Amino acid sequence: MLMLIVRRLAQLVPTLIGLTILLFFWVRALPGGPAVALLGERATPEAVADINRLYGFDRPLLEQYFTYVGRLLQGDFGTSIRTRRPVLEEFIDRFPATLELSLAALLFAVVVAIPLGYVAARRRGTIVDHTSVVVSLIGVTVPVFFLAFILKYVFAVKLGWFATTGRASVDINATNPTNLYVLDGLLTGELDASWDAIMHLVLPAIALGSIPLAIIARMTRASVMEVQGADYVRTARAKGLRPGRLRNRVILRNAMLPVATTIGLQVGLLLSGAVLTETVFSFPGIGSFLYQAISSSDYPVLQGFILAIAVVYALVNLLVDISYGLIDPRMRARS
Repeated sequence: MLMLIVRRLAQLVPTLIGLTILLFFWVRALPGGPAVALLGERATPEAVADINRLYGFDRPLLEQYFTYVGRLLQGDFGTSIRTRRPVLEEFIDRFPATLELSLAALLFAVVVAIPLGYVAARRRGTIVDHTSVVVSLIGVTVPVFFLAFILKYVFAVKLGWFATTGRASVDINATNPTNLYVLDGLLTGELDASWDAIMHLVLPAIALGSIPLAIIARMTRASVMEVQGADYVRTARAKGLRPGRLRNRVILRNAMLPVATTIGLQVGLLLSGAVLTETVFSFPGIGSFLYQAISSSDYPVLQGFILAIAVVYALVNLLVDISYGLIDPRMRARS
């Protein structure tokens, strides 16, 4: 298992190097150069020259790249043009909100999708199976922002069951040591703050988790159908293995390998989909901040946030690989 982790970490290094190269040249390939993109209508020759000199865009590209990488290694992701704060500080302040929303969306998707996919596979061809297929197709085809608007209008505006915007109500004055509002309320004993945070999370989590739910349900259905027709399952059933043990120890455990991969890959989808969901619900995470950065051409934020999200995504994939070893002992033997 240790060697597996070391190999995956070693593979992460060239991936991140390639990403820094892509981000570096993406900014410098903007029409008119990064200075013109930053200044917009104010891009006079004098202003462009000042920006190039200030950010070092007038230096040789190779020198600029190594300077950029050197700053990254020191934790310097640049400074936001809009807020004048370090990009890394902005990311650290907002990432807990997106993490909490993504975990809530993933929890919603997994809790609904795995049982739905399993039951659909066990009752193939029945109304349950057809319903799961329809739900999956709807989940994949309906755009996230459209579903977010519908949920917000029906359940928040019309019915008033949930909060419309933000992470917490204005009258909640809670202590937030980790900036994960639900967890903080539980840790500090402020259960009203936790409940308020949950009420703000429900609708954006459902909207954000709709596509992962559909994908995980379909993968679970296909994987369970494949496993339950395998020779070793028929052998275990012929030997009189109890249905509960057959289901949990044989079918589900072997079917969960591709499902675990699918769940891990959905994390990247959740982080990218959070841009739309957080914008609709005015949720103060990295998604809404990225939207503001795009609108204001705040390229240091775009560079820094994309790189930071890529690191998080790579670490999640590492956790998925580790989960293989926990699910399938053969993976531990190979490592």
